[in-house]
Amino acid sequence: MAKTELPALSGAETEILRLIWQEEEASVQEVCDRLPAERRITYATVQTLLRRLEKKGYVRHRTEGRAHVFFPAVNRIDVIKRSVGDFLDRLFGGDAVPLMQYLAEHGDITAEDIEKLKRLAGKK
Repeated sequence: MAKTELPALSGAETEILRLIWQEEEASVQEVCDRLPAERRITYATVQTLLRRLEKKGYVRHRTEGRAHVFFPAVNRIDVIKRSVGDFLDRLFGGDAVPLMQYLAEHGDITAEDIEKLKRLAGKK
C-alpha cells in the first residue's frame, strides 16, 4: 500500500501507533502496560485498535506463541509529514507561518525553541 493511500487515523489509533513506534514492536499486553494509567483503555480496546491499524496498513504482526507482536509497517516521519501537511492545508491553506505565529503567541514556545527553529531555517 502506498503511503499516500493510507487512511486517516483517529486520536486513539495515533496514540497506539506512537507507542508501537517508540517500542519498535509490542504485544497487545505490552501496549496496555505502556499506556498512561489515567487512560483506562481495556485490553480488548487496544486489541481492536491494533487490528484497525493493521487493516489500515500502519502496523503488521507476527505470532510468538499465543501472542501477536505488532511492529510498524510505515515510517514515522512519512506519517508525520503527511499528517502535518494535511493539517496545514485544512487550517492554514498550506502556509506554516500563521501556525508558527499562533504557537509563538499562545503556545509554550521558549526562547531556546526559537533558536532551534532559527538554526533549522538556516540549514535550508
